[in-house]
Amino acid sequence: MTNPEIERIYQLREELHTHNYNYYVLNAPVIGDIEFDHLMRELQDLEAKHPEVYDENSPTMRVGSDISKDFVQVEHKYPMLSLGNTYSEEEVSDFYERVRKSLNEDFEICCEMKFDGTSISLTYENGKLVRAVTRGDGVKGDDVTDNVKTIRTIPLVLKGDNYPQNFEIRGEILMPWDVFEMLNKEREAKEEPLFANPRNAASGTLKLQNSSVVASRKLDAYLYYLLGDNLPCDGHYENLQEARKWGFKISDTTRKVKTLQEVFDFIKYWDTERKNLPVATDGIVLKVNSLRQQKNLGYTAKSPRWAIAYKFQAEKALTRLQKVTYQVGRTGAITPVANLDPVQLSGTIVKRASLHNADIIASLDLHEGDMVYVEKGGEIIPKITGVDTASRMSDSKPVEFITHCPECGEPLTRFEDEAAYYCTNEDSCPPQIKGKIEHFISRKAMNIEGLGPETVDLFYQEGMIGNAADLYELKEEEIARLERFGEKSAQNIMAGLEASKLVGFERVIFALGIRFVGETVAKKLAKSVKNIDTLISASREQLVAIDEIGEKIAESIIHFFSSEKNRTLVERLKAAGLKMEMDAEQSANVSNILEGQSVVISGVFSVHSRDEYKDIIEKHGGKNVGSISKKTSFILAGENMGPSKLEKAQTLGIRIMSEAEFLSMIESQDDKKETVIQEKIADKIESPSTTDTDDKKKTNKNIQLELF
Repeated sequence: MTNPEIERIYQLREELHTHNYNYYVLNAPVIGDIEFDHLMRELQDLEAKHPEVYDENSPTMRVGSDISKDFVQVEHKYPMLSLGNTYSEEEVSDFYERVRKSLNEDFEICCEMKFDGTSISLTYENGKLVRAVTRGDGVKGDDVTDNVKTIRTIPLVLKGDNYPQNFEIRGEILMPWDVFEMLNKEREAKEEPLFANPRNAASGTLKLQNSSVVASRKLDAYLYYLLGDNLPCDGHYENLQEARKWGFKISDTTRKVKTLQEVFDFIKYWDTERKNLPVATDGIVLKVNSLRQQKNLGYTAKSPRWAIAYKFQAEKALTRLQKVTYQVGRTGAITPVANLDPVQLSGTIVKRASLHNADIIASLDLHEGDMVYVEKGGEIIPKITGVDTASRMSDSKPVEFITHCPECGEPLTRFEDEAAYYCTNEDSCPPQIKGKIEHFISRKAMNIEGLGPETVDLFYQEGMIGNAADLYELKEEEIARLERFGEKSAQNIMAGLEASKLVGFERVIFALGIRFVGETVAKKLAKSVKNIDTLISASREQLVAIDEIGEKIAESIIHFFSSEKNRTLVERLKAAGLKMEMDAEQSANVSNILEGQSVVISGVFSVHSRDEYKDIIEKHGGKNVGSISKKTSFILAGENMGPSKLEKAQTLGIRIMSEAEFLSMIESQDDKKETVIQEKIADKIESPSTTDTDDKKKTNKNIQLELF
């Protein structure tokens, strides 16, 4: 019988790997730090109970990575390890006691603010900045020296003359709250995606290729740790004070204490006072002050034993609910929004909070005029987490979810297994009509330059467009005559529309806005059906047979194309010149050598990345799967393959193929195909019917298309 705890381990590993990628690579986290840490703690506890499923590639065995292929990677002289996190005074006491027992002598603690930005390592030689490297995966990071040189608070040349000849100083790159607010206002005006928080904004800015843009973002930096030989003092706090004299920005909040009570006093004070700081913080860092004692305490595999981070609870505020309003999305989903008395939260003024759906309102037992607790755990739009029922007015009425669409008056529908209510009047409800067009023009869909939500709204109000196909019938002169437009703007829009005709078929499918058909599903559909006519006529059975297409998605596709209006839309888009079939080179596999085979990828590779291998497998007819089962054909194994996967593969008798073996197999197939192509070309050329040069070229192309 399967052990549920072991199943949970595998589930948590996969989930945390995804969150690490979202956080460090995409700079787009979908959960808050506290939730992430709780998941990590749960995994650590379960792995401790089940050493038999040890995996050196587990999220608990490594830090996340912000490495980007756009920058040169540099290995850290001293690894940049993460800190262990605590959330209670009890855990802080445990840390303090561990240090006391291990040292068996007096010690001091340096208390610092934990700034919520992106970590940086700065190397100075002979008083000059020579290199700036991101944390990366802790072992190596991206060289972002040119960008860091634009940050005014980081000295390029040090003051004085008593600094070490060579040393490293670490700190945090930050975007101040006022700069963050201004940047998001600018992005909103340009109809660009907003940054979720200052940390993401700082991280994203630091990875820009244009250092002049980095300079315009007005980043800040606080430095907090010195490393190297011949440092001025044994005390960490004292070294920071020396670094301040050399020109580094050292936080004035840093304190050196001698007792546990002083640590608690520091935490208590800054839990409230941090709200008045100009930059984001999310906790306190506690470090044993003596470098000698730090060395004696040493490190675990992931973190120093001489330091710990105390994380603040997500900041909450109490304010009054004014009213609940409702928004209509492009799919007709109705989203309730709480309108609040303005309140300061995490450095910004909050006026609205998400309520998500009717069930959330009911679970909160929300009444009109309630005093509500609002939390902003890293998201742009905060959420209501509770109600102060003690202050509720006796005559207040419960908030009741609306029964009719606030825009068109249509009765709302709630589908089985869905939390949201929907307006099904998709043909006449203005927000749905405009929302579908906005989705169509978005970057991940048709990516039409010059168009945005405001422009779509104006064109709709002017009666110029009612669906996506109308865009391609716009006239330059009628755009130019509109207020705030001119010939140049009109020309840009027309050029953007023309360029969109080159967008691939898979993105056209995504742009149609079929419910449940996201980017990945659209790619699967395009590769399988090859053209729009096949997709329109596909049966439920044919759709479900496509990889990753279930009954729910199949039903949605059939429902979409059962509408005469949608079929007409597609015909008009086809007539406008949009790509309604896969290009031959896109749709054809390089070979079918892996046809019908399910492949699991595990380990670290040297020739190609994991994503590149996934693409290679698909192009040779194979299917990528995430877990090992009896149906697995073989495992493509790199270095450091997890012991649990290795054991499971051996138990099930699954073949394990090395990177070299796999590449040899693929390359031999490619060579074989090239030989066949050349032989067929030679045969055709020798034929009397293909002596003309143009015919030879055509024959060459046709043969390759046949074979591919």
